[in-house]
Amino acid sequence: ILARKGTIDKYMGAVIMAFWNAPLDDKNHQQNACEAALDMLEQIDLLNKQREQEAQEGGPTYIAIKVGVGLNTGICVVGNIGSDLRFDYSVLGDTVNLASRLEGQSKEYGFPIIVGSKTAAAVRDKFAILELDNIMVKGKKEPEVIYAVAGREDVAKSDQFLKARKLTGEMLICYRNRDWDGALATIERGRKIDEAGDLELLYDLYEERLHAYRENPPPPDWNGAFQLLNK
Repeated sequence: ILARKGTIDKYMGAVIMAFWNAPLDDKNHQQNACEAALDMLEQIDLLNKQREQEAQEGGPTYIAIKVGVGLNTGICVVGNIGSDLRFDYSVLGDTVNLASRLEGQSKEYGFPIIVGSKTAAAVRDKFAILELDNIMVKGKKEPEVIYAVAGREDVAKSDQFLKARKLTGEMLICYRNRDWDGALATIERGRKIDEAGDLELLYDLYEERLHAYRENPPPPDWNGAFQLLNK
């Protein structure tokens, strides 16, 4: 985070909260935040390999460490927040809350880095950006289209990612047009090219949702957004 010009806000148990573009301006804050997230995943992979080797040599039982990252871009309250007895330099607002909700969804969608629409729009030319869903979070009246950062530019240009993005996009179009059978058929095609299993959890999530909607379709005024029931 620090190497990518981020500001560490606080440590909350196993969570690190950080932000960019304050206190110093950073014109590339969205890119730097995504780079930091990918850097963290790479470091976690190295750490897991080291711990696995130690376990094989008689050390503690190996359990892989996994992380989830939520990134969002928007207006925030930034500054010294608190009272004359205790305060710290922090950020507040809906933008921050949504970033936290996105982090919490990383396990559901099977991608460790999930970003909001403004972040995705700012970095789509530099990273492998994959559209995931249109969601409604508690406390907000407007839906948010969310995306995964699946890698850097080399991944974005790979045939495998381009095929996966095309099929996932087709599935989402069918889904939002209530073509449940078409969406399920597209998922089957997507599974056949997903050799590494990167999309397995995403497809599992949509298959469950599609089967449920076939039995109990959403109301006529449904806008394609899915209501999150948990944080």
